[in-house]
Amino acid sequence: MINQRPIKPRPNPSSSSSSSFDPHKSDQTLTKMGRRSIFKLTLATLLFIFAFYTLFHTPIHPNPHTHLHPQTILQTPQQSVKIYMYNLPSRFTYGVIESYEISRGAKGFDDVTTLKYPGNQHAAEWHLFCDLNNTKRSGSDVTRVSDPGQADLFYVPFFSSLSLVANPVRNGVVPKEGYSDEETQEELVMWLEEQFYWKRNNGRDHVFICQDPNALYKVIDRVKNAVLLVSDFGRLGSDQASLVKDVVLPYSHRINAYKGDTGVENRKWLMFFMGNRYRKEGGRIRDLLFQLLEDENDVFIKHGSQSRESRRMATQGMHTSKFCLHPAGDTPSACRLFDAIVSLCVPVIISDYIELPFEDVIDYRKIAVFVDTESALKPGYLAKLLRGVKKERILEFQTELKKVQHYFEYDNPDGAVKEIWRQVSLKLPLIKLMINRDKRIVQRQLSKPDCSCVCSNQTGIQSSLKR
Repeated sequence: MINQRPIKPRPNPSSSSSSSFDPHKSDQTLTKMGRRSIFKLTLATLLFIFAFYTLFHTPIHPNPHTHLHPQTILQTPQQSVKIYMYNLPSRFTYGVIESYEISRGAKGFDDVTTLKYPGNQHAAEWHLFCDLNNTKRSGSDVTRVSDPGQADLFYVPFFSSLSLVANPVRNGVVPKEGYSDEETQEELVMWLEEQFYWKRNNGRDHVFICQDPNALYKVIDRVKNAVLLVSDFGRLGSDQASLVKDVVLPYSHRINAYKGDTGVENRKWLMFFMGNRYRKEGGRIRDLLFQLLEDENDVFIKHGSQSRESRRMATQGMHTSKFCLHPAGDTPSACRLFDAIVSLCVPVIISDYIELPFEDVIDYRKIAVFVDTESALKPGYLAKLLRGVKKERILEFQTELKKVQHYFEYDNPDGAVKEIWRQVSLKLPLIKLMINRDKRIVQRQLSKPDCSCVCSNQTGIQSSLKR
């Protein structure tokens, strides 16, 4: 017989006197068997009732507040990504700070590692550098390793944005003597191209920060395979950067964050803007907006340049306005947007090609108003649109702004730095894909670059506010 249990031999009843039939023992045995059967039946019934109750009282749609978003579940690495930070020659890190200070009148420094990064909107490169140098860092999605052979990714901590302005412009001309950003860029890439780990995968597993739109402009085509940390794609070609490969960062805000609570009682201005009225390229919209808005009684709009006094006025203006205007400048984004966010001043974004940081965790429709350029330039349209926003809706915007403020704070342990590294860690599967793909692609005749891109909404909207 197949799968039949072996038959155990039965004891011979005549083999001993102890095996003779005892009616009292038989009754006891039957009683015990009955009790066991009842117990088993009761237990099975209780388990069935519990399972039935669980089946019909468990919600089909889980509580979104107690479960991770599906995108997060799919994308979050199961373990921390290992990153190796190159120990670059000091001329690419602290040496850039030293050159910046010397070009502004400072004397030489005995120990350049004591220098601090000068405060500006591109300070992300300093914060990332300090974070990876912090021996007590924890809770990050990337772990620094000292052995490059163990690394998944390689961080190149060149202060590219500071390098761009290290030699100050005088009367519209960059002095030829002293520090040269272009030469420093060339020297950096020459140094990298001698490194084994750069050559191994043609730089695809490397990470650069180039937050200023012009940073690394001289060598961008030689490092474009790497993950680029940028603030927008305004001056980058489609074959150099994309949302798929790269990470969008917030600028460091330049004004003090608003410490008060939500409310409109102390916000006397409908809308605030202070900045350069005349810009190039997409920023030409600014002058047109000035012409439309400068006579509106409840709109504060003023031409101004960066200075300590301008920051003081901007702080006061943003903290006392309901909406803050963010038109395009020379490039689609600017630190003004992040000044508005930390001021709880609802951004009004008129920049048709803007890209924004951390959009997988931030729904910007909840914290900002988007208006297309064509509609914004219709006489009376913008002011009428904003005056129609009820107090309750403004309070909703402000409440959501408070929830996401920490993402734009570089000094917050759970803020911008932590989120940037999370975004970088999510690129690793794609990096591995591209590395393997590169190694098997044969020579091809291409009429245009073979780029990775994201196809976005082609129709667009006029305004994110529902009227």
